Amino acid sequence: MDLTPLSALSPLDGRYAAKLAALRPQMSELGYMRRRVQVELTWFVALSDAGFSEFKPLSASARTYLAGLMQGFSEADAQAIKTIEKTTNHDVKAVEYWIKGKFDGHPELLAASEFVHFACTSEDINNTSHALQLKSGRDEVLLPAIDTVIARLRELAVSYAEVPMLSRTHGQTASPTTVGKELANVVVRMEAARGKIAEVPLRAKMNGAVGNYNAHLSAWPDFDWEAFARRVVESPELGEEGTTAADAFGLGLTFQPYSIQIEPHDYMAELFDAVARANTISIDLSRDIWGYISLGYFKQRLKAGEIGSSTMPHKVNPIDFENAEGNFGLANALLRHLSEKLPISRWQRDLTDSTVLRNMGVALGYAVLAYQSLLTGLSKLELNEAALAADLDASWEVLAEPIQTVMRRFGVAGAYEKLKEVTRGQTVTREALHGLIRSLEIPEAEKERLLALTPGTYVGKAAELAKRVGAA
Repeated sequence: MDLTPLSALSPLDGRYAAKLAALRPQMSELGYMRRRVQVELTWFVALSDAGFSEFKPLSASARTYLAGLMQGFSEADAQAIKTIEKTTNHDVKAVEYWIKGKFDGHPELLAASEFVHFACTSEDINNTSHALQLKSGRDEVLLPAIDTVIARLRELAVSYAEVPMLSRTHGQTASPTTVGKELANVVVRMEAARGKIAEVPLRAKMNGAVGNYNAHLSAWPDFDWEAFARRVVESPELGEEGTTAADAFGLGLTFQPYSIQIEPHDYMAELFDAVARANTISIDLSRDIWGYISLGYFKQRLKAGEIGSSTMPHKVNPIDFENAEGNFGLANALLRHLSEKLPISRWQRDLTDSTVLRNMGVALGYAVLAYQSLLTGLSKLELNEAALAADLDASWEVLAEPIQTVMRRFGVAGAYEKLKEVTRGQTVTREALHGLIRSLEIPEAEKERLLALTPGTYVGKAAELAKRVGAA
């Protein structure tokens, strides 16, 4: 059976394939292989600049050619490597042989071909490649997806800053807020979570089979291999900060000085936990919006030809928020397994991380898909101010809080208890509350202020707080 969107085992490569086109070049096996080639050639070029008499600096034309191999890496190139792997049964060695094969017809490179993969263990190539994948996947796809959601929430928070809304603590009527303030709460939470994702340093090691530069020092015992590896890992990538093929290539990552055979993956756990935290906040938002749609606070703009139910023609289901919630859940299940499993390796290494790491793109894919659904849902929302106002007007009991608070200010004994007696579990009317207010032994000016209060105006600083996020 040919692999098509209909036959794909994963919906990420089937039903949702088009929605993840931006992530696929970064996090697929093709993206992984492209990064392996990049790391191998970056190390190779850097070795030529290390000052060894046995490996002179490469010429400008050779560097340009190698840069072309890195930047022009194609699916056909990846397939050629897979063909070699059928013989080697070793994926990294297949990359090494493919690179050496590309040196044919280039005498300068052929003469130096034994410096490809020099003193490296496979994990020197793999861990750096994974970090590069996560760097581009995070910075070019995931964070922009989160940013679009934050921007939409900020826009809604400011637009609806002054629209009053009944709060529902424990599902029961509570002190009013505004629609904008509730959305502003999420903006602030998401910005903090987004910052945590962005600030995780992406680490890489280039120190050999057990992290001690054993092979490196056997060749050149007096060379500072640790400083050299740090330079390669931390120097800018080709194309970053104006670097060109004429420069010494780097990887643009953060150096990991201590490791076993594998980089410890603690930064990965930190990153995946940070993504899961943002996803959890988004699940909370998705469920709340779903509930507000159910209450009639929001309507959803209709899409021509769309059907909400196969038997109930009237339905406009909140499917975008439901899809978002479901896919955030899938993402978090994988992300939490990754963060719990990857930092654990028996002795100097076991292979359990290898197959797990191949699912990084799946975990991030579900997250990106969920943010797209969430954004789609947020973009369809239309406020139903009439429903909001009706709910407030039917909930005069929420004014028990300000009345008893003012009573306590002026020393009225048992203020809380008196209001509890007449409001808890009862239908409270405007007239009943006004009668109570008029009977209070408090200054007339305070009575008039309380009498002017309505559930829709009792919103505290909600509007101010909502508008504040618009200035960020």
